[in-house]
Amino acid sequence: MSGHSKWSTIKRKKGVADAKRSKMFSRVSKEIQIAAREGGPDVEMNPRLRLAVANAKGINMPKDNIDRAISRASREADSLQEVTFEGYAPHGIAIFIECLTDNNNRTVSNIRAIFKKRGGSLSTNGSVAYMFDRKGVITVPKGDLDPEDFELEIIDAGVEEVELEDDVFIITAAMEDFGNVQKKLEELGVDPENSELQWIPHDTTELDPADALKVMKVIEDFEEDDDVQNIFHNLELTDSLVAAMDT
Repeated sequence: MSGHSKWSTIKRKKGVADAKRSKMFSRVSKEIQIAAREGGPDVEMNPRLRLAVANAKGINMPKDNIDRAISRASREADSLQEVTFEGYAPHGIAIFIECLTDNNNRTVSNIRAIFKKRGGSLSTNGSVAYMFDRKGVITVPKGDLDPEDFELEIIDAGVEEVELEDDVFIITAAMEDFGNVQKKLEELGVDPENSELQWIPHDTTELDPADALKVMKVIEDFEEDDDVQNIFHNLELTDSLVAAMDT
């Protein structure tokens, strides 16, 4: 799971920068709208909405923006649909993409164009998903928490793994235990920085840094698309690749 931990850390660092841009707010706003549409506008009674609002607060989204997103749910969220895409980047790296869109034809066209431009290929549903497991991933700032005591406290809630990276705990749980872990953190009075369901690869593929950077460019192109919410992949994030990405 070390590669998964590194990817979570990189996403977290990127999120700090992205939070300064309206694009990140837009993505979180869409998730709030979908959650409110499906489970109602009451944050306390709607677990998905509570999670979306918590993540919005984690990127310092203003309360007024959050409230507007919830109020827009009945008017605008009906036009949004959740769609996923599967394909391959260069060198056979599997890519799984989650989108929220109000125009599926536009989104399909954009996703296909990015794959084609970067030497990849869009595949059919199911061609990549079997390589991944759906898991809950929660990041918690270390703060004053004692690592050993904290791990002992939450392990019985169904946690599969707890890693400490850059003073942040990265907690992984099976999808069916995700809610239990969130409840346990609430009981402990611990506020997560981010909580989400992710597609975690069974195995990762290591490439030399030059080829791996080409794959990361494909991922960056997808991230720039307004309809894309999340991108998951099975590229091994080696130390040399992480160093190359930082230069």
